[in-house]
Amino acid sequence: MPLIEVKNLEKVFYTDGVQTRALNKISLIIEEGEFVAIMGPSGSGKSTLLHILGFLDRQTSGQYLFEGKSFEDYTEKELAKIRNQKIGFVFQAFFLLPRLNVLENVKMPLIYSPIPEAQHDNLAKQVIATVGLSHRMFQDSSRLSGGEKQRVAIARALVNNPKVIFADEPTGNLDSKSGETIIEILKNLNEKRGHTIILITHEPKIAERAKRIVQIKDGRIDSDKYLKKS
Repeated sequence: MPLIEVKNLEKVFYTDGVQTRALNKISLIIEEGEFVAIMGPSGSGKSTLLHILGFLDRQTSGQYLFEGKSFEDYTEKELAKIRNQKIGFVFQAFFLLPRLNVLENVKMPLIYSPIPEAQHDNLAKQVIATVGLSHRMFQDSSRLSGGEKQRVAIARALVNNPKVIFADEPTGNLDSKSGETIIEILKNLNEKRGHTIILITHEPKIAERAKRIVQIKDGRIDSDKYLKKS
């Protein structure tokens, strides 16, 4: 059973009576443990697709199945649980709380989890170590570099040990060296810890670090290829 399956997915936006079709009959299967880069120019529909796959938005038509169950068959309570416990998000803008330190930011998703509070510090410290920021544990997030902020965001996405991590242009605000560090962390999470990674990017060099590249153009899948890795 695939982790993610979409069939004839469509998304239409209406603005002042004008119809814009962002996704046009997209069908796609992503198995657990894959590292997939979704590529395309600005306005191609790639972020719209990610928002639907991450349960942040709903399709206009077509079907989306997560772990074999249709989006429409999940209750709002079940969707909230999936977003908290099975999905991690990493965005270009980081979305850290500036007045909280690294440890406090990383612990945030645990507030809504069933994990006992007594375990929160240890779990957060473990994932902070995974992204190489133990020495910044008690630093206010506002005083971190862009690359460090993104590593904190990855740690926060990891803290509930999700099945899948959605990363939307995670290197977009970073210099090339920091961006390379972020991609290497995502690659290791996939290869060493088994997390499914779905990466949105418009940069070919970033996409080539994945194991599969799905190209989107004008709301349609233009190509879908697996990369040979040495």
